[in-house]
Amino acid sequence: MEIQILQLLIPGVGLISGVIGAYVGLQNRVLLAEVRKELAETENRICERINGKYVRSAECHLREAAIREHLDVLVDEIRRNNAAGD
Repeated sequence: MEIQILQLLIPGVGLISGVIGAYVGLQNRVLLAEVRKELAETENRICERINGKYVRSAECHLREAAIREHLDVLVDEIRRNNAAGD
């Protein structure tokens, strides 16, 4: 009788521990996926904040070129007005 109980108990314990291990593994995967998702969202928020506050150097060069061009046009107009007035 004791042998029959042991023959059922030992595989039952192994089965239960296997089910618990599988459950814990799935929970770890879900937790890892959630952490990765939150990390990606945080990274996106940080990039948006940085891009909103700081201007890239290429944009600065373009702005500077546009301002110089605009100033050159204004200087030319002033020279033309002064020449026409003389």
